[in-house]
Amino acid sequence: MTTKEKAIIGRLESIALPELAIADLQVRVDTGAKTSSLHVDNITKVTKKGKVMVKFDLHPEVHNVDHMISCEAPLHDIRRVKSSNGTSEQRYVISTPVQLGNEHWNIEITLTDRSDMSYLMLFGREAIGDRFLVDPSKVFMNS
Repeated sequence: MTTKEKAIIGRLESIALPELAIADLQVRVDTGAKTSSLHVDNITKVTKKGKVMVKFDLHPEVHNVDHMISCEAPLHDIRRVKSSNGTSEQRYVISTPVQLGNEHWNIEITLTDRSDMSYLMLFGREAIGDRFLVDPSKVFMNS
């Protein structure tokens, strides 16, 4: 794919995570973050029919914390992640389909407490991959 074929995304975008029943989630695009991270509550690891799963609650609307969705996804990995404030924590990782504009692909997302952050999800550079160019002066280019 050449540079001319890549879509431009802004510092804020709206994505869908269909397997988590999220149609419109505002994310902060962060080329400094390797992996994407999503704010979740009440995370637990469970085994169902021999498969290791993670159950968690999330708030798809940043300004309405009363609206909560209970989700479940296969556990993809457990990783030690160093956050921007320098602290290191072990996080559960899921792999799930994402949609941004007309593009659909799978991404890895770490699950963590981002309650003190402005956006519920960081969209990291592994998710961006070689699909997009980021223009930090723009927002919602592919909504």
